[in-house]
Order: sequence, then C-alpha cells, then structure tokens
Amino acid sequence: NNDYYDVKLKESRLEQLESPSFTFYKLDLADRDGMAKLFETEQFERVIHLAAQAGVRYSLENPYAYADSNLTGYLNILEGCRHNKVQHLLYASSSSVYGLNRKMPFSTDDSVDHPVSLYAATKKANELMAHTYSHLYSIPTTGLRFFTVYGPWGRPDMALFKFTKAMLEGK
Repeated sequence: NNDYYDVKLKESRLEQLESPSFTFYKLDLADRDGMAKLFETEQFERVIHLAAQAGVRYSLENPYAYADSNLTGYLNILEGCRHNKVQHLLYASSSSVYGLNRKMPFSTDDSVDHPVSLYAATKKANELMAHTYSHLYSIPTTGLRFFTVYGPWGRPDMALFKFTKAMLEGK
C-alpha cells in the first residue's frame, strides 16, 4: 500500500488480467506463512516477481514499508523458490541501484555500491540476495534494472505524468 496514488489504479490494472487461467491472491509479501502456503499450493515452475514498495521519495518517510516488502518479502519469494523447486526467478531491480554514478550510458558492469536512497539500497540488496540464492541453491535468477516505466497504466506520481499534466495545464 501507499498514499502517493489511488489504489483504484491498481484495481483497474487487475481487472485487465481477469481470465480463467489467472488467480489473484491478495497477500502481504512479508507474510512468511502466507507466501510459503502460496508456493506450496501453486507449485510454480517459474516466478516473475515484479512486486515491491516502489518510489524513492516515499522511502524517506516510510522506511519500514521498504524493509518489509523489499527485503523480508523478497526473502519470502527466494525461500518459496528454494523449497518448491522453482526453475527460474525473474525479478525487478531498478536503475536506482546506479546511485551516484556519473558515467553515461550506464552499464551492467558499473559499480552499484553507493545507493542514495533506502529504495535503491533494497534493490541492491535484492540483487545480492538473488546472487547468493543462485550460488547456494542453484536457482537461476535474472534481475531487470528498470528505468522510468511509463504508459497508459503507469504511476501518476512519476515525472513523465507530472510534466505532461503541467504542460496540458499551461504551466
């Protein structure tokens, strides 16, 4: 949950996914027992994990939301993969892991050792956790460092939407 945009946007996105082959489970990623039960029940072959507490600004005032979702929740995903023989985990990282890097364009070889927000630090931690689980438990993982994601269902608190709104309002 967050208070930087209306939950109705998420609900509208969810409606787009309705189909007989899709089941939505409303769970807190940090709910260890709930996540374990989900993995045991569904026996996923592959996991695409795109959920997280997002946003740099919100992390400044709500640090525990990031620790709960992005660290504890991510650990629950990794443990679910480990204990249920998931063949591959694809997860969302973030361009924010590049932190204070000044070299352009960014490269996957660039240092990501200097995050400048708690959000960035949690995404860096996710990459390290994925690497560790891949090494220890032979779980193939792929992390995607998303930059600003936009489109008709994008988050209204992102710069692109704010700039467009300001232009349309003549500001």
